[in-house]
Amino acid sequence: MMKFTKQNFFVLVGGMIIYVVDIGVDFWVASRYFCQGQYSWSILILCFRGLSSVITQIFSYEWFKNDWEGTDTGKLKLVFLVHLFHCGIFIRYWFAMKYGCQVAFKQTSRRGASEADPSSFIQKQAIDAVTDINMLRVFKTFLETTPQLFLQIYILMEHGKTHFYQYAAIMMSFCGISLSMVDYQISLRTSLPDKGEFHVLSKVMYLFYKLLTITSWILSISLITLLSVRISVILLIFLWICGFTWTLKQHTTFCKSKKMEYLYRAVVGIILIFSFFNIKGRKTKVWISIYYATHTVVTLGILFVYMFWRPSFIKEIYFTIVSILTILSLVLGIIFLVVYYSHLHPTTYFRPQACSDEVDGVARQKERVKTGRFQNFLMQ
Repeated sequence: MMKFTKQNFFVLVGGMIIYVVDIGVDFWVASRYFCQGQYSWSILILCFRGLSSVITQIFSYEWFKNDWEGTDTGKLKLVFLVHLFHCGIFIRYWFAMKYGCQVAFKQTSRRGASEADPSSFIQKQAIDAVTDINMLRVFKTFLETTPQLFLQIYILMEHGKTHFYQYAAIMMSFCGISLSMVDYQISLRTSLPDKGEFHVLSKVMYLFYKLLTITSWILSISLITLLSVRISVILLIFLWICGFTWTLKQHTTFCKSKKMEYLYRAVVGIILIFSFFNIKGRKTKVWISIYYATHTVVTLGILFVYMFWRPSFIKEIYFTIVSILTILSLVLGIIFLVVYYSHLHPTTYFRPQACSDEVDGVARQKERVKTGRFQNFLMQ
């Protein structure tokens, strides 16, 4: 198991600061739209924020309940009350910083420390706490940050007028998506014993692969929304149904209760609208190829529809700029994807030490049970 370092601690503190700033920017942008009489935009921004907060609070409390099963019920009631006021994420940050501070500044962990060693136990507590935060941030990214980025880009394309707060919202969205994607992969590699270390170049390639493909897709959806809001809504609902159906067929086992499992699958369906999500940790070369091939076909189809349906739009300079950005980001994103999976994915330079465990399924399964929730929550 990797060590929780001082660098990890400062990154954690920075993540909490960005989280608080992001909340402030959301309310600031919503208030600006409200003051300008753009009530629908203001309500949509607050709805994205509210939906994201409700779902993350539900999952956070459920995880606390599972982890603290059999402990003091009074403590759990207090945690429920905090989550009811949408402050559950701050409890998680407090635990993560508490354990992280102990292992990064107060204790030294030997490389050969046993599981019974107190420093190793606190080390695992710190890593598990950060892992839970990063899982919740992935939910937030696709339930709030990505839809808000789409909304802000659509507003800019629709009205043409730009304000500072719009650029602030777009920049915060890009920062949120970038940090969420990279931090997720770092937590994945840190918390699972059979996952290779995430090298610096791998992080960069993975970041650009995700960011560029998501950006291209958001620009494509913005174009189709500009053409027809009804068609855009129908497309998004259809994509969610496809993603949700595929998730059902995967028979995921992320949650203990059936209700929470269906909620999880519904959330994954939303994530699949914007980016590929490996929910079983299996090889997905075929599925990821189909996924991005479909995105490419739909993106090109949207541009061709503009040529025949609204040829007058093609003459406008913003359409040319958006089209170039859409195609360029898609091509570069796929290039980064291919390079990442063929040369820089950890599985290409990392091999588990005990290969015999893959044959001895019982021993392997017992080892993985100790890794917690992340073994059933994989996005590679």
